[in-house]
Amino acid sequence: MKWLAPTLVYIAVALGIFYFQSAWGALLGFHLAIVSSLLIARPNIPISMLAKNQNRKWIILSVLLCGSSGVSLYFLWNYLGFQADISAQVKSLGLNSLTWPPFMIYFALVNPFIEEYFWRGYLGSPTKGLSHSDFLYAGYHALILIGKLPVAWIMYAVAVLVIAGWFWRQVMREGEARQSLPDPLGDGGDRLGPGGNR
Repeated sequence: MKWLAPTLVYIAVALGIFYFQSAWGALLGFHLAIVSSLLIARPNIPISMLAKNQNRKWIILSVLLCGSSGVSLYFLWNYLGFQADISAQVKSLGLNSLTWPPFMIYFALVNPFIEEYFWRGYLGSPTKGLSHSDFLYAGYHALILIGKLPVAWIMYAVAVLVIAGWFWRQVMREGEARQSLPDPLGDGGDRLGPGGNR
């Protein structure tokens, strides 16, 4: 099932963007494909894996990574080569002053949890090196950028997202490693320790 799940995700995103020309259709289809795959596969992965890593180092790095990406996009906007009619393209996907707010709220509050569980949980790998899931995670973003950025920038974006996918997986992997360490003080020590999360 693991080979089929990302295929369904790619098909859902492609249908939403190119056939239905709907940002909502792409996002909801993306989530429907993920949830359906997970319901069929029934992976033995607890939801709590999304919050296992409470290491300050990783939290700070995550905040810096997310923050710097937004700042970089702001300063590089004029150099990225976005198509002149980008606003019209966004509107053609059904996003306007009325639909943008709920879309962004749903995207910010729901999408991260579904994505993390799918790409880093279900399709994740314990390896320290690059994994096929890192490339699969980055690849579907190219579908969204086609027609909006030059090919060279799309390739660059995918490369950056491969690294980002690898980084998030390391955050998840270290969190699991920390959870598996024996606790000489038992539950009390786990609660009192700086990394305690129970």
